[in-house]
Amino acid sequence: MAKGITGKEPDPREVYADIIDHPRWVSPKHPPMSLYDRAAQFAPFAALTGFEDMIGEEARTVDNKIEPGEEDLEELNRTLNRIGTEIAGGRKPVVSVTYFIPDPLKTGGIYETVTEKVRRIDGTARKIILDRMVSVGGSFLEIGIENILEIREEE
Repeated sequence: MAKGITGKEPDPREVYADIIDHPRWVSPKHPPMSLYDRAAQFAPFAALTGFEDMIGEEARTVDNKIEPGEEDLEELNRTLNRIGTEIAGGRKPVVSVTYFIPDPLKTGGIYETVTEKVRRIDGTARKIILDRMVSVGGSFLEIGIENILEIREEE
Protein backbone atom coordinates (compact mmCIF):
# COMPACT_ATOMS: atom_id res chain seq x y z
CA MET A 1 0.00 0.00 0.00
CA ALA A 2 1.25 3.52 -0.83
CA LYS A 3 2.38 5.70 2.04
CA GLY A 4 0.60 8.87 0.86
CA ILE A 5 1.37 11.72 -1.46
CA THR A 6 4.99 12.34 -0.46
CA GLY A 7 5.79 8.80 0.55
CA LYS A 8 6.94 9.95 4.00
CA GLU A 9 3.57 9.44 5.75
CA PRO A 10 3.21 6.46 8.09
CA ASP A 11 1.31 3.39 6.95
CA PRO A 12 -2.39 3.86 7.96
CA ARG A 13 -2.66 0.13 8.78
CA GLU A 14 -0.09 0.60 11.50
CA VAL A 15 -1.48 3.90 12.78
CA TYR A 16 -5.06 2.61 13.11
CA ALA A 17 -4.28 -1.03 13.95
CA ASP A 18 -5.84 -0.76 17.41
CA ILE A 19 -9.29 0.28 16.05
CA ILE A 20 -9.42 -1.26 12.60
CA ASP A 21 -11.31 -4.39 13.64
CA HIS A 22 -13.75 -2.74 16.07
CA PRO A 23 -17.47 -2.69 15.17
CA ARG A 24 -19.02 0.61 14.12
CA TRP A 25 -20.39 2.60 17.06
CA VAL A 26 -24.22 3.01 17.10
CA SER A 27 -25.86 5.70 19.21
CA PRO A 28 -28.42 4.43 21.75
CA LYS A 29 -30.44 7.69 21.41
CA HIS A 30 -30.45 8.33 17.65
CA PRO A 31 -31.38 5.68 15.07
CA PRO A 32 -28.97 5.19 12.19
CA MET A 33 -29.53 7.47 9.21
CA SER A 34 -30.86 5.86 6.05
CA LEU A 35 -28.51 5.54 3.08
CA TYR A 36 -30.75 7.96 1.15
CA ASP A 37 -30.43 10.65 3.85
CA ARG A 38 -26.69 10.09 4.15
CA ALA A 39 -26.30 10.47 0.40
CA ALA A 40 -28.38 13.68 0.44
CA GLN A 41 -25.81 15.29 2.73
CA PHE A 42 -23.21 14.97 0.01
CA ALA A 43 -25.42 15.81 -2.98
CA PRO A 44 -24.34 18.87 -4.97
CA PHE A 45 -26.06 22.07 -3.93
CA ALA A 46 -27.60 24.57 -6.37
CA ALA A 47 -24.70 26.97 -6.70
CA LEU A 48 -26.50 28.91 -9.41
CA THR A 49 -29.86 29.46 -7.74
CA GLY A 50 -32.30 30.97 -10.26
CA PHE A 51 -30.15 30.08 -13.27
CA GLU A 52 -32.78 27.70 -14.70
CA ASP A 53 -35.46 30.41 -14.34
CA MET A 54 -33.20 32.92 -16.07
CA ILE A 55 -32.58 30.54 -18.99
CA GLY A 56 -36.33 29.88 -19.26
CA GLU A 57 -37.06 33.61 -19.32
CA GLU A 58 -34.49 34.18 -22.07
CA ALA A 59 -36.01 31.36 -24.13
CA ARG A 60 -39.54 32.79 -23.81
CA THR A 61 -40.51 34.57 -27.02
CA VAL A 62 -42.45 37.81 -27.31
CA ASP A 63 -43.91 39.62 -30.31
CA ASN A 64 -42.94 43.08 -31.46
CA LYS A 65 -45.70 45.68 -31.43
CA ILE A 66 -47.07 46.33 -34.91
CA GLU A 67 -47.42 50.03 -35.62
CA PRO A 68 -50.57 50.55 -37.74
CA GLY A 69 -50.41 52.75 -40.83
CA GLU A 70 -52.45 55.91 -41.51
CA GLU A 71 -55.27 54.01 -43.25
CA ASP A 72 -55.46 51.51 -40.38
CA LEU A 73 -55.69 54.34 -37.83
CA GLU A 74 -58.44 56.05 -39.83
CA GLU A 75 -60.42 52.80 -40.00
CA LEU A 76 -59.94 52.29 -36.25
CA ASN A 77 -61.21 55.83 -35.55
CA ARG A 78 -64.27 55.29 -37.80
CA THR A 79 -65.09 52.04 -36.03
CA LEU A 80 -64.67 53.60 -32.58
CA ASN A 81 -66.93 56.53 -33.60
CA ARG A 82 -69.63 54.08 -34.82
CA ILE A 83 -69.39 52.15 -31.56
CA GLY A 84 -69.57 55.41 -29.55
CA THR A 85 -72.71 56.42 -31.45
CA GLU A 86 -74.34 53.04 -30.72
CA ILE A 87 -73.46 53.32 -27.01
CA ALA A 88 -74.95 56.84 -26.91
CA GLY A 89 -78.13 55.33 -28.42
CA GLY A 90 -78.40 52.83 -25.55
CA ARG A 91 -76.89 49.75 -27.22
CA LYS A 92 -73.89 47.74 -26.08
CA PRO A 93 -72.39 46.43 -29.32
CA VAL A 94 -70.37 43.22 -29.33
CA VAL A 95 -66.88 43.69 -30.76
CA SER A 96 -63.85 41.55 -31.44
CA VAL A 97 -60.69 43.40 -30.39
CA THR A 98 -57.12 42.33 -31.17
CA TYR A 99 -54.79 44.23 -28.89
CA PHE A 100 -51.19 44.27 -27.70
CA ILE A 101 -50.27 43.43 -24.10
CA PRO A 102 -46.77 44.72 -23.24
CA ASP A 103 -44.51 42.24 -21.46
CA PRO A 104 -43.45 43.47 -18.00
CA LEU A 105 -39.99 41.84 -18.24
CA LYS A 106 -38.93 42.12 -21.88
CA THR A 107 -39.21 44.46 -24.81
CA GLY A 108 -42.27 43.34 -26.75
CA GLY A 109 -45.36 41.48 -25.65
CA ILE A 110 -48.22 39.34 -26.94
CA TYR A 111 -51.35 39.91 -28.99
CA GLU A 112 -54.69 38.76 -27.66
CA THR A 113 -58.13 38.77 -29.27
CA VAL A 114 -61.23 39.08 -27.13
CA THR A 115 -64.90 39.23 -28.14
CA GLU A 116 -67.16 41.06 -25.70
CA LYS A 117 -69.80 43.79 -25.29
CA VAL A 118 -68.49 47.34 -25.04
CA ARG A 119 -69.48 49.15 -21.82
CA ARG A 120 -68.10 52.52 -22.86
CA ILE A 121 -65.33 54.38 -24.64
CA ASP A 122 -63.34 56.79 -22.49
CA GLY A 123 -61.98 59.41 -24.88
CA THR A 124 -60.15 61.31 -22.16
CA ALA A 125 -58.18 58.29 -20.93
CA ARG A 126 -58.09 56.87 -24.50
CA LYS A 127 -59.46 53.49 -23.39
CA ILE A 128 -62.21 51.15 -24.44
CA ILE A 129 -63.92 49.38 -21.53
CA LEU A 130 -65.37 45.94 -22.21
CA ASP A 131 -67.99 43.98 -20.25
CA ARG A 132 -65.45 41.35 -19.19
CA MET A 133 -64.43 41.22 -15.53
CA VAL A 134 -60.71 41.12 -14.80
CA SER A 135 -59.78 38.90 -11.86
CA VAL A 136 -57.33 41.45 -10.46
CA GLY A 137 -59.30 44.05 -8.55
CA GLY A 138 -62.67 42.92 -9.92
CA SER A 139 -62.78 45.66 -12.56
CA PHE A 140 -63.77 45.58 -16.21
CA LEU A 141 -61.25 44.96 -18.98
CA GLU A 142 -59.76 48.25 -20.14
CA ILE A 143 -57.75 48.38 -23.36
CA GLY A 144 -55.67 51.39 -24.31
CA ILE A 145 -56.65 52.61 -27.77
CA GLU A 146 -52.95 52.89 -28.70
CA ASN A 147 -52.62 49.11 -28.16
CA ILE A 148 -55.54 48.14 -30.42
CA LEU A 149 -54.43 46.53 -33.67
CA GLU A 150 -57.91 45.70 -34.98
CA ILE A 151 -61.51 46.09 -33.85
CA ARG A 152 -64.53 44.57 -35.60
CA GLU A 153 -68.20 44.79 -34.76
CA GLU A 154 -69.82 41.38 -34.43
CA GLU A 155 -73.36 40.64 -35.54
